[in-house]
Amino acid sequence: MRVGGPIGRLQIPETTAHAVELLREHADGGDSLLVMGGGSNLVVADSGWPGTVIKMATSQLAIDGDRVTADAGVEWDHVVRTTIAEGLSGIEALSGVPGSVGGTPVQNVGAYGALTSDVLESLHVYDRETGSVERWLPERCGFGPHRTSVFKRNPRWVVLDVTLRLRRADRSNPITYADLAHALGIEAGQTAAPADVREAVLSLRRKRGMVLDPDDHDTWSVGSFFLNPVLAEVPEAASECPQHVVSEGIKLSAAWLIHRSGFAPGYGGDWGNGNVTLSSRHTLAITNRGGATTDDVMKFAAHIRGGVEDRFGVRLSPECDLINCSF
Repeated sequence: MRVGGPIGRLQIPETTAHAVELLREHADGGDSLLVMGGGSNLVVADSGWPGTVIKMATSQLAIDGDRVTADAGVEWDHVVRTTIAEGLSGIEALSGVPGSVGGTPVQNVGAYGALTSDVLESLHVYDRETGSVERWLPERCGFGPHRTSVFKRNPRWVVLDVTLRLRRADRSNPITYADLAHALGIEAGQTAAPADVREAVLSLRRKRGMVLDPDDHDTWSVGSFFLNPVLAEVPEAASECPQHVVSEGIKLSAAWLIHRSGFAPGYGGDWGNGNVTLSSRHTLAITNRGGATTDDVMKFAAHIRGGVEDRFGVRLSPECDLINCSF
């Protein structure tokens, strides 16, 4: 979001062994240590982070048959591009997702019908409590339908690398997402060349301001700022909101709730100092129009959340990670 203050100390490990060494050095650091990847999902306080930041810059990427192993610091979209070029299929629908490999299991990153957990074979994790490195299978990660995992907002475990099991194929998995099928000129359920799927996904993401572009303020965001709320019971006021039954309850569309609370795409130019608005393309992204502070972002997020709660009785939660700040 291009907001936030200074840090006390920065360490950038370029190998997994060095990352583990640094993590062990900070075994007693507690909350004074922040481990990050690309930082695309962080909103950091204007006062910054007074302790140490370990920014993962590990870079190994290896392909063995249909198995792809990538260090946590590898740019995620680099993995997507490389696997497609190597004749592998399985993650092309996740093209254009910002951030690094280590963040993908944290949120069980998903888009256009594909999920990280669909192709994740194993991963190596550092346990900050025991100082050990462990190999985990996906079953241990606690993936859920609400962008959840045991890693999310839990500093105990640090993802070191992931191994994906893809397919050697010149066709994608069946395309189930209607907008993507339409962009490809096929019927839902049909397949396409992985490279074509990638280009179609990137085109759709660009239209929504979801491909990073330094000249486009709609991309100065953390993507979806709010989670789609999951409720045990839907308030009567929100009964017309699109609903999807999941194992945890009933999932509602945060975008629908925001829009119908009076916050249309682009809202915010006349609110506050105008430095923070909703994306001009959709209502889920809170964007920095230039010159915004974290305090501006927090006040605007609280304003949107309050409007939704007043209108529908539903309280939205942030999807992004808030570091030393809240609203």
